[in-house]
Amino acid sequence: MDALATPAAQLLGSRYPIIQTAMGWVSTSRLLIASSRAGAFGFLACAVMSPEEAEREIRAVLDAVDAPFGVNFHAFQPGAERIVDLLIDHGVRAVSYGRAPSPKLIEKLKGRGVLCVPTIGAGKHARKAVDLGADLIVCQGGEGGGHTGVTPTLLLLAQTLDAVSVPVIAAGGFRDGRGLAAALAFGAAGIAMGTRFMLTADSPTPTATKERYLAAEVSKIPVSTKLDGLPQRMVMNETLAKLERTGRLAMLARGLWNGWRFRAATGASLPAFAKSAWAMAKGGGLSFPQALMAANAPMIIKRSMVDGRPDQGVLPSGQVAGLIGDLPSCEELVARIVADAEARIGALPTRGAEPTRLGHKESSHAH
Repeated sequence: MDALATPAAQLLGSRYPIIQTAMGWVSTSRLLIASSRAGAFGFLACAVMSPEEAEREIRAVLDAVDAPFGVNFHAFQPGAERIVDLLIDHGVRAVSYGRAPSPKLIEKLKGRGVLCVPTIGAGKHARKAVDLGADLIVCQGGEGGGHTGVTPTLLLLAQTLDAVSVPVIAAGGFRDGRGLAAALAFGAAGIAMGTRFMLTADSPTPTATKERYLAAEVSKIPVSTKLDGLPQRMVMNETLAKLERTGRLAMLARGLWNGWRFRAATGASLPAFAKSAWAMAKGGGLSFPQALMAANAPMIIKRSMVDGRPDQGVLPSGQVAGLIGDLPSCEELVARIVADAEARIGALPTRGAEPTRLGHKESSHAH
C-alpha cells in the first residue's frame, strides 16, 4: 500500500498529502498553480481580496491546471457571502478558515459539497471544529508562522488526534521528507507548509523579502501581539522592533489609519468595514479596539510581501525559516520531499530487522 495515499490526499484529490497553506499576498494563483502541478494541494489566500479579485484569481487557476484546489477567507471580511457563492459556482474543492467561523456559511458550503478544512492552534478547539462541520483539520503548532498558539506541534498533534476521528494535517515546522515521514508515523494524514512554499522560486514574494527570510535565525523569529492584538510569529526586523516599543494608543491610531487604507484597497464601504471589525471582535474573542488594531496586518504585511520593502513591513514566518537556505521550484521541492519521505518510511525497521540509518542533506543556510 502506498504510504502517501492518505485519507487526506484522497479526500482532497491531490497526488500527495502535502498542503500549501494560504498566506496573504503570497498564496496567489501563481503559487497555487505551481504547487498544484507539483502534486500538492494549494489554498488561494482570498482573505485579503475583494470578491472581484478573488474571482479573477480563481479563474486564473481553473484556466491553468486541471487539479482540485482550495480557497481561504474570513467569514467577517467584506464580501464574504459573495466569495462563498464564487466557491460554489466554480466548483472549488475545499475552503479553509481560522478564527470566527460562520456556522451559516459553513452549512451552505457543506450543503454544496465543499470540504471544510479549518486551522486550529489549541487542542480544545479540535472537537468544536468538527462539530461545526470540519471534514479535515489542520493543527498548527506554536512553531508555525503568522497567527499561532503556544502548544508545540507534536503535542498539539497528539491532542487533536485523540480528540477527533476526521483526518488531521500537521503544520508548524515542516520543510522536508523527514518531517512528512515523522508526521505520518505519528498518525497525521499529511503536512501543511506555508513558509517553505513561500521560499520557492514560484512564490510571488519579492526577492529582497525572500533574502531577509533566508537570513533569518531560528532564535530570532519571535511571537508578538503588537501587530494586531493576537499572538503572531514573525521574523524580527526593524518594523517589528519598532512595534514592540509602541504604546496601545499609538497602535490603535495606526490600526484605524491602516484599516481605512485597507478598506479603500478592497473597495469596502465604511459601514461594511465597521461591520467586519465588529464581527471579528464578536466571533474572534477580541475587544473592539483589538479588532480595529487587526486592520494593521494586511497593509503592513503588504509592504514586505508585495512592495518588496522588508525593512518597512513585517515578515510573518514559521521558525523553520531559520533552517531553509534555498529557493527551489515547487516541483523540485515536492519531488524531493516525496522521495525522501518514501525512502525514510521504507527504511523503517520491520520486526527482527536491523534499523537502517539515513543521512539528510539540504542546501546550507547562508548567514
